[in-house]
Amino acid sequence: MDFALTATQTRRYGEILAEVQKRLTDDAAAMQEKWRVAAELGLTGLCVPTEYGGCGLGAFDTALGLEAFGRGCPDTGLVFSVSAHLLAGAVPIRDFGSADLRRELLPGFATGDLIAANAITEDDAGSDVSRLAVTARHDVDAYVLDGEKSFVSNGPVADLMVTYATTAPNGGFLGISAFAAPAELDGLTPGEPFEKMGLAGCSAARVRFDGCRVPAGYLLGEEGQGSAIFAHAMTWERACLFAAYLGMMDEQLERCIAHARERRQFGRPIGKFQAVAHLIAGMKQRLEGARLLLYRACWLIDEQRSGQVAAAALAKVAVSEAAVANSLDAIQIFGAAGYLVPGGVERYLRDAIPAKLFSGTTEIQREIIAQDVGL
Repeated sequence: MDFALTATQTRRYGEILAEVQKRLTDDAAAMQEKWRVAAELGLTGLCVPTEYGGCGLGAFDTALGLEAFGRGCPDTGLVFSVSAHLLAGAVPIRDFGSADLRRELLPGFATGDLIAANAITEDDAGSDVSRLAVTARHDVDAYVLDGEKSFVSNGPVADLMVTYATTAPNGGFLGISAFAAPAELDGLTPGEPFEKMGLAGCSAARVRFDGCRVPAGYLLGEEGQGSAIFAHAMTWERACLFAAYLGMMDEQLERCIAHARERRQFGRPIGKFQAVAHLIAGMKQRLEGARLLLYRACWLIDEQRSGQVAAAALAKVAVSEAAVANSLDAIQIFGAAGYLVPGGVERYLRDAIPAKLFSGTTEIQREIIAQDVGL
């Protein structure tokens, strides 16, 4: 087993990191401007096929790109926004959209001219997405959608919603269908952006469907295939999106090491005290363990091996829990300075906590893992 990156992968990672550090570190910049820069760097089209203007990367190389993005960009919300657009938006259309739909939408996704949102969560369908209240009924040449999604990342700014609705109320797993719904359709109304604890660079809102007629050509896959499409997209998201948190933790660890070397108490650097040194050692251990699990999940996807779903769940749990634990330790290492907003240390924790919630909670991931081992 070879753990070394290829020369091409190392070069691409370095180039993305350098450009992100150069062009995406201005917190005062407007979100539209940040998104435009991310698109210019190819980040909005990492795994979009080259025939549609994307980079054509597999899961592992997509994850490496997002890892570099997360390491260099202080706005983790922006990284999350782009990742959701790419993995929950472009991937379902890439793999399940018709040829006409791919030609229509994927070029705009790759260039960032079109922003995708993922509309799945409802008030009574968070972890349990098998009983969606949003319905879709076939009417001649369209599907008429009714109901409300409760938490849609990119919802307020999206040009297109990848959404899921019940087409057969008693159909169980086969009762859900997936759609690509253009935001300009009559009857599709995004709400006001939420005020959130973290990930401020990614706007989210409720989205309402009131007799919204989605043309039949915007159905993804076949009717009743929505659950399988969502599971496929979530495997990519859990394996690739969380690489952004690996990058964030890399940058966080660098800051903690530098601070432990520079900050002096009782006549010596605080890194010379075992209490601090062991905190940093624990941060490094969690980070590298999570990295290996995530890389393995991406490798399984690229090799089309079995076990992808459970591997992605393992990686998601490891990365999200490491991000929270390391962020708490970072605040402890910086002391009172880590609690102050201007220092930027506390924002790691605010951005890390939702990682245990989105893309399926930690508890749901453990259910997936338990089922995989036969329980």
